[in-house]
Amino acid sequence: MGDTPVHVPTRGDRRQRVGVGVRNVPDHGPSTMDASVYRDPVRYELERTRVLTSHWLLAGRSEQVEGVGDWITYEGHGESVVITRQPDGHLAAFHNVCRHRGPAFVTEMSGCAARRFTCPYHGWVYDTEGRLVGVPEREDFDPDHLAAAGPARVAADEWGGWVWINMAGPDHAVPLIEAIGAEIADDLGAFRMEDMVLHEVLEFDVPVNYKAVVDGFNEIYHVTELHQVPPEFTKAARCASFHIVGDNYMCFVPKPEHLAELESPDYDHHRYAICHYVVFPNTVFNCNPGHIQVFQPIPVAVDRTRFLCWEIIYPGNPDDPEYQRYLKNTMAHWAGLKMVVGQDISIYEQMARTKNSSAFTTQILSERECKIAHFHENMDRKTRVDPAQRAIT
Repeated sequence: MGDTPVHVPTRGDRRQRVGVGVRNVPDHGPSTMDASVYRDPVRYELERTRVLTSHWLLAGRSEQVEGVGDWITYEGHGESVVITRQPDGHLAAFHNVCRHRGPAFVTEMSGCAARRFTCPYHGWVYDTEGRLVGVPEREDFDPDHLAAAGPARVAADEWGGWVWINMAGPDHAVPLIEAIGAEIADDLGAFRMEDMVLHEVLEFDVPVNYKAVVDGFNEIYHVTELHQVPPEFTKAARCASFHIVGDNYMCFVPKPEHLAELESPDYDHHRYAICHYVVFPNTVFNCNPGHIQVFQPIPVAVDRTRFLCWEIIYPGNPDDPEYQRYLKNTMAHWAGLKMVVGQDISIYEQMARTKNSSAFTTQILSERECKIAHFHENMDRKTRVDPAQRAIT
């Protein structure tokens, strides 16, 4: 690495997102919401089959599959998907299910330089695009059956240095950049995540529905009590702006030490605010000026979530004093944020105690919790059964 200064994201000529003349809260208003969204197994199954299998999901960092034949595995909501780097540089993804008798045929969660994968049960062989290329004692099988045992392909793409997958498949998935949306791609793009590197991944097994975790990152009302932030932060948070952009969301929280700059029409939210982006259904980017956390609640069951917290930072020359200062400050901040994440986990444990309570029937949301209300309205719309279809079934 050279002595190139660490990238500093700036607003540039991008649209102003918070401050003078910007509406803080969308016209959604206070609302109530049925608590069954977190515990209804029928609803969960509809989300699993109609949303999680047709929207783009985060699978890992591009640097984790840098070389030809490198692979990573995504696991959640009953699915196992392998993503591999191909010789021409593109990514291929496929369901990790042997078409013979059903076990996972890629047995490790990640690896390097694979040429093929062999099912440990009966030795069926697949190439790195998931195609069946070898069957022991092939003569005993019906050729038509084997011809139909083609790959169950998954769409894979990259943006922002992240690997994304869509189980709708390459022929049916909407383009990734379309799902992220132009506004978020532009605003979040200022951080140049593709130039960042993975520092750490935290993993938690939490006993609540994955949407409860998403909801925790769709509001900032909780920070005063749960995270015990100083009054200056609470005051700054009251100036935050919330934006609904299609399926997705943005929020910008001015940093207290730069609250005075908020009066300027040239206020730079990339430098002076916490920039927060949610890509539906479950990818959350929490961007501080010098480093980024990505919160990823992966559903395992209706009331269980595998929660990943990624920390990515800008690379630099470790011998460069400027980079040493950057790293020291960033690591100190990250240590504090890990404590904050621990506090979030503690509240999920309290929510687990009451998730089946007969007294928990309705949630009462403020106008500043509008992103939560919209998120669930959007989920309802995407899982709703068409009356005509219901009549047929």
